[in-house]
Amino acid sequence: MSELEAASEAYRAARQRVQDGLAEVASARADVPKVRERLAAEIVSAYRDGRRVGEIARVTGYGREQVRRILRAGGVESGEAGGG
Repeated sequence: MSELEAASEAYRAARQRVQDGLAEVASARADVPKVRERLAAEIVSAYRDGRRVGEIARVTGYGREQVRRILRAGGVESGEAGGG
């Protein structure tokens, strides 16, 4: 194989990897809403089971206020029937 052919093949392979990567990113993006919804449900469940907002924030990587927003959206006010 000549250097020209090798370079051309390497270029085609690199472009294909980019296309494959874009498809993988699109698939992951499509999963985000479903996974986010599951996480929100688990946050509400954990809080109702007695876990504290700070602990939930630490585990999820969210800030405390974001955890509180998720709890409110899930019908739970921080301080009600949960960790507090």
